[in-house]
Amino acid sequence: MNSTENANAEGHYKLMVVAIAIGLLGVYLRFAEFPWNNAVSNIILIIGVLIALKSVFAILK
Repeated sequence: MNSTENANAEGHYKLMVVAIAIGLLGVYLRFAEFPWNNAVSNIILIIGVLIALKSVFAILK
């Protein structure tokens, strides 16, 4: 598989959509009212960022 086919693989972009959804969940939970909402939202947001970075670096590879 050449680099263009790898960059255009559908799996990378599906993973990126999932990462964006997880990141948005982390942002929305920041405004929720429950104990430890700030810590939980930060952890979820960091997970979303890490997944997004993984997909971006897989595309660039």
